[in-house]
Amino acid sequence: LTLAGSLLLVVGSLALLAPTVSAQVGDLGAQASQGVEQIKRFLASGPFGLDPVRLDELVDRGREALRRQAGSGLASGVLGAVAAVAEGVAGLLFGLVALFFYLKDGERIGRWLRDLLPRRMRSDAQEVGVRAWQTIGAYIRGQLVIATVDAVLIGGALLVLGVPLALPLSLLVFVGGLLPLVGAFVSGALAVLVALASNGPTAALILFAWIVVVQQLEGDLLAPVVLGRATALHPLATLVALTAGAVLLGVLGAFLAIPLTASAARGAGYLRGRHGDPAVGESAAPG
Repeated sequence: LTLAGSLLLVVGSLALLAPTVSAQVGDLGAQASQGVEQIKRFLASGPFGLDPVRLDELVDRGREALRRQAGSGLASGVLGAVAAVAEGVAGLLFGLVALFFYLKDGERIGRWLRDLLPRRMRSDAQEVGVRAWQTIGAYIRGQLVIATVDAVLIGGALLVLGVPLALPLSLLVFVGGLLPLVGAFVSGALAVLVALASNGPTAALILFAWIVVVQQLEGDLLAPVVLGRATALHPLATLVALTAGAVLLGVLGAFLAIPLTASAARGAGYLRGRHGDPAVGESAAPG
């Protein structure tokens, strides 16, 4: 119930903020483009002394390469990007709705699934299911807490520095905090670009340094404390799971890949301890 309430609170907050944020999306893109232009001017006039014409040629070549790889030109690329975003949003919404109903009727659904199995397998299936659900619940709760802390700390820095579009950027940081590895990088880079375009290089450098501090705080302190041992996976296993989930199911797959993999690993640990070598059985339950 606590997890369901948290998810409903998050979805409701996003729905309330959606009209305000959508009205500022165009400004966000324009500010990011201005930030890119600022970087180009710095590379041309700063200590690097790069030729502006050469920079424009490199940018044009990169754009042309992207158009060629798209196969059908820029229009198909834009349509593909829109379709990918729509698919990701639809998948994420479907996942949240499905998760809500599973939280609401999870025990009944679990009994129904267990009763489909032969009697000799039901006890193990019950134990594996309990451990898997504990792991998924701990992970989702932890990620919501971490994403909220990231959004508050970075959003606060945006307000202190006077960076415009602080609300949509904070919301983007929150969503990025739910996507391991890539989400924080993308949202942080966009925030720095907007700060560079609107407030200059000093504000952008301060914001960049603060984002690095927040990410270090998250990685070294917050994530270990909040997530505990819910996802005790090797970094390589985490990367493989995240990549496979993103390829198969897009945004929803990237969000669910790590908790599902950790749940499978914990269930396998239980089965090893029960039917194999007890010395390599599952570790203690996450707190």
